[in-house]
Amino acid sequence: MNRKQCFIVFVLACMLSSTLFAQSEKQRQLELRRQQVLKELKQANALLFSNKKKEKSVITLIEDLNYKVKARQDLIRITNDQANYLTREINTNQKQITELRAQLQELKDDYAAMIVKSYKSKSEQSKVMFLLSSENFKQAYKRVQYIRQYREYQREQAEEIKAKTQQLQELNIKLTHQKAEKQKLIEENKIAKRQLENELKEREALMATIKADVSKYTLEIKKKQQEADRIDKEIDRLIKEAIAESNKKAGNATSTGKFILTPAAKRLAADFESNKGKLGWPVSRGVIKTKFGTHPSPIDRSVLERSYGIKIATEKNAKVKAVFNGEVSKIMLIKNANPVVMIRHGNYLTVYKNLSKIYVKSGQTIVTGQEIGEVFTNPRTGESMLGFDVYKEDKTQNPENWLAKF
Repeated sequence: MNRKQCFIVFVLACMLSSTLFAQSEKQRQLELRRQQVLKELKQANALLFSNKKKEKSVITLIEDLNYKVKARQDLIRITNDQANYLTREINTNQKQITELRAQLQELKDDYAAMIVKSYKSKSEQSKVMFLLSSENFKQAYKRVQYIRQYREYQREQAEEIKAKTQQLQELNIKLTHQKAEKQKLIEENKIAKRQLENELKEREALMATIKADVSKYTLEIKKKQQEADRIDKEIDRLIKEAIAESNKKAGNATSTGKFILTPAAKRLAADFESNKGKLGWPVSRGVIKTKFGTHPSPIDRSVLERSYGIKIATEKNAKVKAVFNGEVSKIMLIKNANPVVMIRHGNYLTVYKNLSKIYVKSGQTIVTGQEIGEVFTNPRTGESMLGFDVYKEDKTQNPENWLAKF
């Protein structure tokens, strides 16, 4: 093999290696995501479906099932992706095994031919005669070098055969594991699909019960949205008020809608911002039942539901924790609503809604993970739902983008 051919083989090997690494990394990420979804499903079962005795409304039951169906569909999709990646890896490894076997056979044939040749000329006398028949010293020296190189080449061939054999064995073991892993994923997906079918049937049955009186449930959804809007509007007003009060204390009575920050507050805001996507959850266990933004209602898709934050279903009387260092800006007692705690982190605010107990007071310095209260548990439905919002100044942010993956 000449230098150009060696270079081409080297480049191809590097490309194959980088492709395999990328596939392995993708497979690792998919497995992490799959485990996360499995954890979400487990928590959903524990937090949303364990208490059968409580009287949940049909709307709540459908919302709970929607969460579960979505998670189950994600699980099936991710598992399919994993199986597909494994199929590609298996095909690549099978191709490598075929090529290695051919290379190994070629090496063995060459080595066998060398052994035969060496056997025929193995006597020391023949080697001596080979040297003595040299026409001059220079030729004799070259023949000595040739004998040494030939022996070295034999040794290298033997080592290469050994290495290729080991590589082939390792690939065969890897292939066996991959096939077993793929089969396991296929079996798990079969179970997940059966569970999804049951959940879809259950949801369909619930939807059938409300078809006769959709307008009644639509009205219920709208009332619920109006109540949420009222609370969010009041929180928005109180945030603007908090900004104005803070700026007034700082000696600026001008209404800018933005906090005037001290150097310490700027550092705190920068620290908070640098932890985007890494903040701890405000509860130890929970699933996001309501997402940020505007979404069509699962009951009547012509009705839009808005959320300025997220709602986290958690366990009964769950302790609520501050997601970051800060200061309690306000304890909000809103009419016909459960208490709300607002914590300031420079020019950022985190808002914790639907509490039953509060452990902190306005102006108190808070550290990350400190318990600030308890989530209210509805005695009739058994639901424990924490509302969690994130604001920059008076502008809402998607809290999911700030929290670490559970």
